[in-house]
Parts: sequence; C-alpha cells; structure tokens
Amino acid sequence: EVAADYFLLRALEAERSLVADTVEAYRHSLELTQNRRKGGIVSDLDVSEAETQLRTTEAELPAIDLQQANLLHGLATLCGRPATGFQIAATASITNAVPSLPAGLPSRLLERRPDISAAERRMAAANADVGVARTAFYPEIVFNGMGGFESINAGTLFDWPSRLWAIGPSLNLPLFTGGRNRAQLASAHAAYDEAVANYRQIVLVAFEEVEDQLAAQRLLTQELNAESAAFTAASRTLDIANNRYKAGLVTYLEVATAQSAALANERTVVQLRGERLVAEVALIKALGGGWEGESKQASLQP
Repeated sequence: EVAADYFLLRALEAERSLVADTVEAYRHSLELTQNRRKGGIVSDLDVSEAETQLRTTEAELPAIDLQQANLLHGLATLCGRPATGFQIAATASITNAVPSLPAGLPSRLLERRPDISAAERRMAAANADVGVARTAFYPEIVFNGMGGFESINAGTLFDWPSRLWAIGPSLNLPLFTGGRNRAQLASAHAAYDEAVANYRQIVLVAFEEVEDQLAAQRLLTQELNAESAAFTAASRTLDIANNRYKAGLVTYLEVATAQSAALANERTVVQLRGERLVAEVALIKALGGGWEGESKQASLQP
C-alpha cells in the first residue's frame, strides 16, 4: 500500500506540473490573442475561446491537489504518522523506473504468500485430525500393575483364590462407541475435504492475481507506447495549428482544439506510467515478494 500510494503520488506530481505548465502556456496564448484583437487581426470570439480554455484548465489544478492531499494523508497513516504536516522529500522523476521482468516466473514463488502457507498448514492439521479420529476405532492398551483382594470377607480374606492380580497390559475395546467414532471420522474427513477445497481455491486465486498483473504489465506497456505515439502526433498538429494561426489562416478554435488534444494525450502518458508502476507493485504482492535470482526459464504453471 505504501509503494502503490507513493507511485500514484509521484505520478500526480508529474501530472500537476504538466497542467501548471500548460496553464502558463494558455495564459501566454490569451495575452497574444488579446494583443491581436487590439490590432484588429482576430475577433472577440478568439479571445473568448482562449480565456475559456485557460480558465477550464486552471480549474483542474485544485482537483489534482485534492487527490495529492488524500494520497499524502493516506501515506501518513500507513507510516504511523499524523496526517497534519506530513511531507515526503522531493525527488527526480521515477515514472520510467520499471524493474525488468523475467520471461518466466516459477510457481514456487507463490509458496511465500501468507494466505497460501496458512491454508497449507490448515490442510495438514485437518489431515492429522483424520488420523486421530481413525485411531479411536482401535483397541486401547494400558500397561499397569495392580494387586489386591477379590473379596473382603473375613473368612476368605487370606485364601489364595480370593486374591486378585492384574499385572501387565489391559485391553479396552471400543464396543459401544462405534456410531460416535464413525461420526467423528466422517466429520474429520469432511473438515479435511473443506480444508483441501479452501487451499485449492486460495491457490487458484493467487494464480489469477499473478496472471492479471502479468497481463497488466504487457497491456499497459502497449497502451503507453501507443499513447506516446499519439502525443507525438498531437504535438506536431499543435505546432502546425499555431503556425497557421499566426499566419492568420485559421481562427483560435483550431489552436485550442489542438492544444486540448495534446494536453489530454500527455496527461494520459503520465497516468499510464504511474499505473504501470502500481501494477508492478501488485505483481510483487501477488507473488509474495520479488523475483531476484529466480530462473528465467521456469514457467508459471498451476
């Protein structure tokens, strides 16, 4: 949770910096449009469009600040600190610092997961209970030594036939507890079956989580590459629109449309970088830890 919130916070910082820079660019565009209006080159419509674009983008900054504040407060709580005054040190951009992922991951990594190891121990304990219930069917042998008298009648007290000797093992047969023992054994078997089913379900969920995050790694990378290409194209379109506007060939609406598209694409790139890092954290969590030193040739098979 700390790592995921931290990466999301850093991504928001990058996004806010981008929006703030865009606001400054829009403010400059508004000033340029106002000057061109004074010279009679453009109409009031261009000025209105430039101002609308500026004010709309300015309104996005408080929303980003609120998300940052919530994440920062969450980090404070996770770190055992009061939210008031909690800060993290500034750092360089880390949105590209994705660890290299091996081609294959061994399934034994999942044995480190606490839920899987706990379920395995519960299954082993239930199996032991079956053994205990099964022993109730067998005779119980007690080794003891006892000497005494069969009768305490005064006339026969000292006769040898009255003496009772029991030295050695005594046998206790479960003659009248068969129904109870069978019920207890059936109950133990049912508890074991339940533990096995729970263990299997937990393992299947673990593999599902790993596969989800492996898919997220692959698909988020593809989406990021495509979005980066779209941003490059949008930037080129914006340059063309600005040149055409300065030459008086188009209205500011074309520039505003190109600027909005470029900003949206660049923000998406920043967000995807953050999502990819969060997915990396989720993969480490799903595996129960990192994968340093693990064989790249092992395949992840249930």
